[in-house]
Amino acid sequence: MAVSDERPVGIDELLERVRAGYARVEPREAYEAARVGEALLVDIRYAALRERDGLIPGAVVVERNELEWRLDPQGSHRLPEATGHDLRIVVICNEGYASSLAAASLHRLGLRRATDLVGGFQAWRAEGLPVTS
Repeated sequence: MAVSDERPVGIDELLERVRAGYARVEPREAYEAARVGEALLVDIRYAALRERDGLIPGAVVVERNELEWRLDPQGSHRLPEATGHDLRIVVICNEGYASSLAAASLHRLGLRRATDLVGGFQAWRAEGLPVTS
């Protein structure tokens, strides 16, 4: 999405626009996809939240400010898990807002299967899905 001559938008409208570009996933769907190796879970919550609330087993922790560099399959700083543009990535933030913007940014890098978790980590935990301290 270009930011050129468009009128200014608020964050709610921006979220609506970027979320219209892909299908978001619910916690159980993300859990199952990761469990069978069909998705890479990427936790972008900051350290204080991870320390307070715990971690999702198997999720890769990538600080938000490093996300594009770590997941770009063509990047020199990519993670070993960043194997190609067809990788299904589920971005997880605390409540499912920042992750939407992050998924949209990954789309601009050609990671068209990137999505985010509806409700974020808090929804994952509320579903009773695995969390470690």
